Amino acid sequence: MSIPIVEAAEADPRGHGSTKPRAINWKPCPQDATAECGTLRLPVDRARPTGGTFDMAVARRKATDPDRRVGVLLVNPGGPGASGVAFAVDQAKSHFSPDIQERFDIVGFDPRGVGRSHPVKCSTELLSRQPSVHPRNQAEFDRLAEFNRALREDCRRHTGPLFDHADTLNVVRDMDALRGALGEEKINYFGHSYGTLIGEQYAEEYGDRIRTMALTANIDHSLGAREFLVSSAAAAEDSFHQFVKWCDRTSSCALHGRDVTAVWDRLLARADRGEIRDPHKPDRVLSAYEITFYAFKEKFYGPDWDELATYVAGLDAQEQNEPRRSAQPRQHRPPLPQAADEQTKAEPFYAVFCQDWRIRPKDHREYARLTQAELRAAPHMRGSPRVHAAVAGCIGWPDEVNNPQHRLHVTDAPKILMLHSRHDPANHFTWAANVHRQTRGTTVLLPYAGAGHSVYGRSACTRDAVDDYLTQLRTPSAGSECAPAGTH
Repeated sequence: MSIPIVEAAEADPRGHGSTKPRAINWKPCPQDATAECGTLRLPVDRARPTGGTFDMAVARRKATDPDRRVGVLLVNPGGPGASGVAFAVDQAKSHFSPDIQERFDIVGFDPRGVGRSHPVKCSTELLSRQPSVHPRNQAEFDRLAEFNRALREDCRRHTGPLFDHADTLNVVRDMDALRGALGEEKINYFGHSYGTLIGEQYAEEYGDRIRTMALTANIDHSLGAREFLVSSAAAAEDSFHQFVKWCDRTSSCALHGRDVTAVWDRLLARADRGEIRDPHKPDRVLSAYEITFYAFKEKFYGPDWDELATYVAGLDAQEQNEPRRSAQPRQHRPPLPQAADEQTKAEPFYAVFCQDWRIRPKDHREYARLTQAELRAAPHMRGSPRVHAAVAGCIGWPDEVNNPQHRLHVTDAPKILMLHSRHDPANHFTWAANVHRQTRGTTVLLPYAGAGHSVYGRSACTRDAVDDYLTQLRTPSAGSECAPAGTH
């Protein structure tokens, strides 16, 4: 089934707003006919609105009680690289409460370069040759920089001009064009993790076009390289200690009664020697980096501590082996959507991240100082696996970026609700506190005192706070906090 294309009106030269917006011609989504899909044609470069265009994919679930409809709720699940279309089609019904589904048209969009919105693509073969994101000397640092430059040019060649305009500020302007195409004077917005950066910058650019905005697991886009890396590492380390405490007090933990920290450190040391096999592929050994990344991304986010304890116990129980290879850690790469034999793969992360953050270690000495600071902040997790890889992936890129870090400056927006876990493994709680300080007259911060990366559905307290705000414009009182929900 084809998805219809509708052209949006050209933005004005400042990138603020559009004129004569056209309604999107919605059709049933190919993957789920209960949702509607469409496409919005937008300029690649808003400084040249008559130049090239791309088609931004959008999806909608209409309010199930039209008589009580409040408006549209635009959503973005983060990443960078997560699909808002997939979220709206596949997850909105399970994620949001019935009240939100009854009262809002839930609209997801794939940001430029992501999913079905002209995805950034790179050569499969070149991606497979990525060197370690842990260079040990200047020569390895130079090889990583050379690879990053080659990969950037390869991705630009396969993607076209949009690659150079994949930053979040451009996404924000696309989102306002979507608002116009939907025929809405004001939007409601729900952004999670990297999706909060879209929300924050939309509030800067178009604050008077917001009715409500709820942000969970917030990004602080004012951080420099050292602050960014160290706070990310501290968040990962904190989640490790939360896991250890849970295991100490929980008899069902597979490591209960043992020194969990010692077991973990010994496991990583064995992995450094090439002694730990992948339980799903016994002929393959696991690096310490792969183990920490798995714990961080797959188990801390939930958190799924019971499964992590079982996994660690299983790896620890493996018989001692002779080293089978050099254990130089390599980057973990999540599964990509295309078949392995295709010549290109979708790879939007660095096209977005490296244009949103001016973080460019110049040589191994500077890089080593940052790494040492990471390790001091997270000796057991060895830094934040994902953020370390993200920063390493920008080494060798041009210094100029489209959307560099800055303190958030919001003037025209209504009250914005922020929620954040005090023990978020990826986005340190201080990030939310910093954003709140920068926007104290505009934002309301509601901490969740527990662990995990997601926040909205964590408890009745977190869910009701967001629902009451979106539907009734009620914000929590100053100093409020949601208690931890149960055990993990």
